[in-house]
This record gives sequence, C-alpha cells and structure tokens, in this order.
Amino acid sequence: MSEGLREKHKRRTRRRIADVATGLFLERGFDRVTVAEVAEAAEVSVNTVYNYFPAKEDLVLPPDQASPHRLADIVRERPPGRSAALAVLDRLREEVERRDRSLGLTEGFGPFFAMMRAAPTLLARLEELGHRMNDELAAVLAEETGAAPEDPLPRVVAAQISGYHSLIFGEIGRRVTAGEHPDAIAKAVTELLDAIEEMLGAPMLDYAVREGPPSPPLPATRGSAPGPRSPSAGRA
Repeated sequence: MSEGLREKHKRRTRRRIADVATGLFLERGFDRVTVAEVAEAAEVSVNTVYNYFPAKEDLVLPPDQASPHRLADIVRERPPGRSAALAVLDRLREEVERRDRSLGLTEGFGPFFAMMRAAPTLLARLEELGHRMNDELAAVLAEETGAAPEDPLPRVVAAQISGYHSLIFGEIGRRVTAGEHPDAIAKAVTELLDAIEEMLGAPMLDYAVREGPPSPPLPATRGSAPGPRSPSAGRA
C-alpha cells in the first residue's frame, strides 16, 4: 500500500525536526539548545516536537534506532544451527560490511559522536540502554534454554555478548573521533570481530544454538555480516 498524504506529511515533519535539531546540536552543543529553539528553527510548535520526540534525548537517540530490544531481537531472529553469540557476531559483521549508519560508519559522524560524548544526559541514556539491552537478552536466553530462575548462565552469557557488542561500538567511536575514514574503521573492526570469535570458547559458541537444520555456510570472507541517529540518517 502506498504512503498516504497524512503519513508522508508526518514523516517529512519528523525528518525536518530531527535534521534541524541535529544542526543546532552540532553547532552549539546538545545541552545549549532548548526544545523551544528547535521548534522555532523547524517552524513548528513545541508540542509538535514533543509529539514526535517525547524526550529531548530522542532527537539524537530515537527509540526506533537506539532500541533496548536490539540484542534480544538478533538472538530471536537467528537461523537454525546458530548460537546466540554467533548470531550477534554475524549481525555486526553484516552491519560493518554495509557501513550501516547505526554504527556510525559514515562520513561526517565524528562531530556528531563528539557532540554525544560531551552531553552527560546522552551518555546516561546510552548507559541505561546498555543495561536494558543486557537484561532483555538474558531473559530471552533463559526462556529459550529453559534455564531455572537461579541458573546464572543466561546472565553470564548475556554479559559476555553485551560486552563485546559494546567493545565494537567503543572501538568505532574511538576511531571516528580520531578522524579515521569509514573504510579503515570497517577493516579494523572486522579484525576485532575476528579476534573476538577466536577467543570465545566452545561453551559460549555452543550456548543456545537454534534447533533445526543448519543454514548454508557463511561466505568465505569473514567481513561479511541498539544506536544513534547519524547526521544524515533522516535524509532521503
């Protein structure tokens, strides 16, 4: 079904508000821009901004892109024959290979990332997001493996997966801040993913394997495979 005029207008309004807000945040800093100023620059009311973005932080970390369900969803969607740990590694490889915007592998992401790091409320949102992601993943692992409530394994495995997931994002952020090109970052992150997989032992790699006939083998190249809104994420 084609997009109706009302839906198209709402999508364009949301995109305009987000783009205007991003420009102001990059120019002056997240904490030095008010929602009222965003509304004025986007030529909408303050209430309209809040209708699309219930919290100021959502303008940078929209829930549909920086989702606490990310890791749990990846594990739920894994094909037969893949474990939880490998499913997350697979997804990260895919996102790195296609230079996914959610990873920050786009030109011009450095200033955007620096803006986020300079805002305590955004850092707090990211920390909370990480905790929620870990908790939801642990719950899915416990459900799928039939673990008893007192069994620590789902929480241990979830913490390990969340840890290397955070490590990848941290490595990208560090290299983006240093001004490295997205292609160079992607190469380095792919090597890091290789190292992570090599260091994971059988207990992790074989935990919570999805039952059923295994999927076809992955391509020979190992580089094939929540976050933030990139400066151009809303543009068509």
